[in-house]
Amino acid sequence: MALPMAQQMNAFSQRIQHISDAQQQLSGGLAHVSKTQASVQNNMLALMEKRLSAVTETMSVNLQGSAQRTAKSLGELQQRLQTIDKAQENIEKLSGNVLSLQDILSNKQTRGAFGEIQLNDIVGKALPKDSYSLQATLSNGKRADCLIHLPNPPGPIAIDSKFPLEAYEALRAAETQWELNEAAKMMRQAVKKHINDISQKYIIDGETADGALMFLPSEAVYAELHANFSEVVREGFDKRVWIVSPTTCMATLNTMRAILKDARMREQAGSIRKELALLYSDVDRLETRVGNLDRHFQQASKDVAEIKISAEKAGKRAHRLDNFDFEELAEDTPQSVPFKPKI
Repeated sequence: MALPMAQQMNAFSQRIQHISDAQQQLSGGLAHVSKTQASVQNNMLALMEKRLSAVTETMSVNLQGSAQRTAKSLGELQQRLQTIDKAQENIEKLSGNVLSLQDILSNKQTRGAFGEIQLNDIVGKALPKDSYSLQATLSNGKRADCLIHLPNPPGPIAIDSKFPLEAYEALRAAETQWELNEAAKMMRQAVKKHINDISQKYIIDGETADGALMFLPSEAVYAELHANFSEVVREGFDKRVWIVSPTTCMATLNTMRAILKDARMREQAGSIRKELALLYSDVDRLETRVGNLDRHFQQASKDVAEIKISAEKAGKRAHRLDNFDFEELAEDTPQSVPFKPKI
């Protein structure tokens, strides 16, 4: 009984030893696994720190670039806002100028001054200063805005500035047929009155030309008259009053400038003929004096040649005298020709 029990105990002891060995191997494996896990964990932490650093750096660069782009965009936006502010200021100034122009045109006196200034500017650009007079007073006491000094015929021609703005604005603002008819009636009356005034005041027999010009400082009013009020324009022709706008006035003044130039050339024709006659006399007298001078030069040349011959003979004689050659000297001396000094 003890032997089998000893064998079992021995076997049990071997198993325990085997278990202890296995436990030691397991403990070593666990330590290796723990060490490996610690190494892997350290590598993971280092990799994560590296990636986190790269991500942080990338985010910093991106944020810095975004900040620069944002600052640039803000600067451009500020410049555009400044440009918009300047444009707004210009618009406000232009609006003020438009309001000022409306204020000028709303008053008849200032509107008349506006037309006169525009007329003066056009006339000053088209004609020389001595060919026209501004605010010229005629013999009847009436004062024309401008008087062009054209020769007879046709004679001085007057230009007066008129601006029927109220009638034109009423015509443009008409909404009903009745308002349109009333505005057209007002337009006809205003223009006819201006035509009659100019015909009576600025056309004087024997003093001015047989016609005058009515200057409209607005191309729109001029176009409206010729488009829808042709009978008024024809009535102006009958009254010898020609309606002109800034454009047609410039063309008319250029024609007048050609007339003035031709008249001045005719006035100077007599003086030119007189100067040509004097020039011909001067040329004839110059020709005579040149002939006299030529004869003097020919006589002087002949005298010089004779003096040269006498000098040569005198030189020969002096040479013979120096050599005591009296015989040849006696032979060369003419006996029959007496000596006559030249004066």
